[in-house]
Amino acid sequence: MRDSEPRSDADALGGALPPGGLMDLLGVCAVVLDHTGRIVLWSPQAEEVFGYTAEEALGCYAARLLVDRRHRDLAAGLFSRVIATGTSWAGAFPVRHKDGVNRLVEFRNMRLLDESGEVYALGIAAGRQVLRRMETGLALCEKLVSQSPMGVALLDHELRYLLVNPALERINGLPAADHIGRHPRDILTFLDVVTIESCMREVLDTGTPITDRYVVGRTPADPDHDHAWSVSYYRLEGAHGQLLGVANSVVDITERHRAEAEAERGRRGLALLAKAAASVGTTLEVERTAQELADVMVPDLADIAAVDILDSALELRHGADAEGPRRFRALGLASAYPTEAAVAADQLGDLASYRADRLITRCVRTGRPVLVPEVSAEDLEHIARDRDAAQALARSGVHSYVAVPLTAHQQVLGAVDLVRARNAEPFDDDDVLLAGELAHRAAIAIDNARWHQSIRLTAETLQRSLLPGPPPPLHGLDIASRYQPAQASCAVGGDWYDIIPLDNDRTALVVGDVMGHGIDAAATMGRLRTATQAFADLAMPPDEVLHHLDTTTARLETHIATCVYAVYDPHRHACHIANAGHMPPVVIPHGRPPRLLELPAGTPLGVGYAQYSTVEVKLCPGDRLVLYTDGLVETRHHTIDERLDQLLQLLRHSGPIESTCTDLLEALRDGDTIDDIALLIAQARAGGVSQTSVDR
Repeated sequence: MRDSEPRSDADALGGALPPGGLMDLLGVCAVVLDHTGRIVLWSPQAEEVFGYTAEEALGCYAARLLVDRRHRDLAAGLFSRVIATGTSWAGAFPVRHKDGVNRLVEFRNMRLLDESGEVYALGIAAGRQVLRRMETGLALCEKLVSQSPMGVALLDHELRYLLVNPALERINGLPAADHIGRHPRDILTFLDVVTIESCMREVLDTGTPITDRYVVGRTPADPDHDHAWSVSYYRLEGAHGQLLGVANSVVDITERHRAEAEAERGRRGLALLAKAAASVGTTLEVERTAQELADVMVPDLADIAAVDILDSALELRHGADAEGPRRFRALGLASAYPTEAAVAADQLGDLASYRADRLITRCVRTGRPVLVPEVSAEDLEHIARDRDAAQALARSGVHSYVAVPLTAHQQVLGAVDLVRARNAEPFDDDDVLLAGELAHRAAIAIDNARWHQSIRLTAETLQRSLLPGPPPPLHGLDIASRYQPAQASCAVGGDWYDIIPLDNDRTALVVGDVMGHGIDAAATMGRLRTATQAFADLAMPPDEVLHHLDTTTARLETHIATCVYAVYDPHRHACHIANAGHMPPVVIPHGRPPRLLELPAGTPLGVGYAQYSTVEVKLCPGDRLVLYTDGLVETRHHTIDERLDQLLQLLRHSGPIESTCTDLLEALRDGDTIDDIALLIAQARAGGVSQTSVDR
């Protein structure tokens, strides 16, 4: 059996123990003297204490060999007392070492009798210096262990407690006496004792210490709160390597653990705020902003997040009575994982009315967060939309709830609902603060978006109202037209088109674009359209119409517009066109490829003192004229020449004018298109009254 291997109690009985025990460390020796004081027995250890071998010592008188002349009388008196009276004597006595130096040696002397009645004196001796060193070390170790703020335990090779210091008593919440003879699994029931004992056995087997192992859990000392400890394990061996057991040191680092946890939580909060700053409010759309807010809160803050906007806020009106129910529109919903709880929430686009006793209603009514750290069955009744939804939340394990208001400019726009199910930690005040900050930032974006959408809707309504309705039947022309407003993230522009019947069966065709966006641009467009109709009735040529429009535009503050004005005469199959800084029209002769009309560009309307020219173009039956605004062909990432080439390619294989309008819009309008579009296609006919189509 190796020295490091455990020994059973049976092995220890009568078995030879390896050297290195306490007796060996102390260097204890035995010397026997007969009644005359001669040395008759000499143990091997005596040579280490006195310096003489057995051959040198046996048969010599001990006093002459080992005692200085000055101390012989004292030695003789002590020897006589032991021999004569049998009184044992213990103490330190100066002994002359073989090297001639007197050294203090600790003795334990006693009388011995053999079977014949002969008397002997037995001396058990050890060097006093060694004893004092051992005593000092033991005293120091005892004080260090007993007074150390670090928990210390010694366990034998079967992992039974042998020693527990006061600090570990306090940590474990049990007195030392309750530890002794028991295993960690009997004491540390609140911790992962399987891992703890596995670490101890690994240290016993390998001899390699395990240091600074992080352990988090609860003990009987504080069963309601988590604590953290730094735990180390060391194998204990004797002087010659025999296995004694394992030492366990425990340092309570709960405060550091909590500080680190708070710091980490703060870092996560800052990271979440930074993420929200980059991903929430990327557009001026209420619905998208609400969904972005829900997405950013999951899973870092909640398992499920729902964003509900007050219907009154979406309609830009004041809410209901302070004590009455509230109507919410569900605009954002995110879940960290598939769960019945997400299905139980109001689905996107749903409109729900919640009574005053609902927590979300209380949140928007008071403008203050609602925190329910530990959700009860009764709480779920005030969270969910109905009893079935409450039961679904319960089945999915929802245990904690927070509602924070969406407040912008002192107006509550809605609320964010957050729940935790798989995340075992309940919401706390810090979570409420973080959720409130995220909600406030998103509320500003939502507020901007709702006002923008309202203004945009107003401008779009105004613009559509100013565009022409279906024109009267036209002679010699079929007309198809389209108007599409700008994308939702951009304001409505000032694009327009017009179809104006003139005398002698002629028709004026107009497409224009007021630079800028919003209500002002739409209103300016309406004024220019009215002016264009008035000038068209005066039967002026196109260049003169544009000249008068330029004067009119210059009076409209700082507005500038582009415009192309054409007049078609079906009897002469002639089209007279003038351009004021607008995109070039496209002519598609029947049976031939389309081409861009090379017109004098002219300056935009509103610059003032501009010169315009009228160009005559033949437009025979079957020929087409395509007028459009720049929103059809301009993008951020393509040159205008590339887009015009694409337009010509699409028109090369065009079908009926109605489907051509649709095809052009579908093919040319993409994610890069940020402007509104006006499109008008006129096709000459052989004669008679045409059919026109207007899609607004």
